[in-house]
Amino acid sequence: MAHSAILNHAARILKLVQTGMPADQALRDSLTQSRHFTAPTERRGISRAVFTYFRWWRWLAPKDSLQKQLAEALDLQARFDKNPASIKPEALAARAVPDWLKAEMDSVPVDMLRQWQREPALWIRAKQGSAESVAKRLGNCVPTPHSPDAFQYTGIKDLYRTPEFQGGEFEIQDLASQLVGLACAPKAGETWWDACAGEGGKTMHLSDLMQNKGLIWASDRSERRLSKLKERAARAKAFNFRAAPWDGGAALPTQTKFDGVLLDAPCSGVGTWQRNPHARWTTTHKDVAELAAVQTRLLNHAAGALKPGGRLVYAVCTLTRAETTAVAAAFTAAYPEFEAGSVQTLWPQDLNANGMFIATWRRKK
Repeated sequence: MAHSAILNHAARILKLVQTGMPADQALRDSLTQSRHFTAPTERRGISRAVFTYFRWWRWLAPKDSLQKQLAEALDLQARFDKNPASIKPEALAARAVPDWLKAEMDSVPVDMLRQWQREPALWIRAKQGSAESVAKRLGNCVPTPHSPDAFQYTGIKDLYRTPEFQGGEFEIQDLASQLVGLACAPKAGETWWDACAGEGGKTMHLSDLMQNKGLIWASDRSERRLSKLKERAARAKAFNFRAAPWDGGAALPTQTKFDGVLLDAPCSGVGTWQRNPHARWTTTHKDVAELAAVQTRLLNHAAGALKPGGRLVYAVCTLTRAETTAVAAAFTAAYPEFEAGSVQTLWPQDLNANGMFIATWRRKK
């Protein structure tokens, strides 16, 4: 597709975003409905232009046409990719993220800012023990020391159309999210609750780690997401789960007592700002405070579902103090019957993936 055609279509998507639609939804809706852009390379070109625009938004001249701004953003991206030092640290600190972030983090490392200005890696999680075989057949796969089942895909195939994906041999899942599953470390035959399961990425990872044995309760407030979870689980051949709605309130979806509870709580998503740069400019400081209160409430409600000796895992794909260490410290202080375990901050620049915070506790026997 001609460069101008990509810019024109990307500009139309940006106009949708200006009406209040999230960029990822505008892209999904536009590219699904359009009959003109069916090749994966064309869709990638349009998506790349839109996300690059938001990555370099504060460098662009708002009086210019959207097409000219998109072209300038792509030029800035190419310049940065060739030489990251061409963009000064002071400029990154002033323009790459919203001003309120500095008040919510002990420091905003320049290496993290540089990471957020790069295009995100595509991570795959193969079923346990099959990574080498899957990687060989897909090609263009780079392993990581962080997990034997994870690798970065650097090729250009539409992975969703590969027989390996259709056969449930792998999932597209960010490396940080995969490390949450490893932090849970569930055992075959145990009973777990994935309390905010969404569309089931971590549910399926828990199922794989449990060798499809035992039972996982997967809940979410969205019935649509739970339906998507069931579709994904069927393809992945993950059968040891039950899906049930939960609105986050005191009334739990089951009276079952669990060996483990994973609370992958709703959050501001600061750790995903490389993959979703539009969110940098839509998330507010007020959102952080409100979400910290939600996270605390969810932890309070979920804690009672654990057996003595059971493990509680709290995860958020954000890096703000209010939603991470502050929430964990408040829970530890309020619940002496829980023994604090590991606390991890996964940094985007260290993983080439999303940022993530993980804290664990064990209910005393």
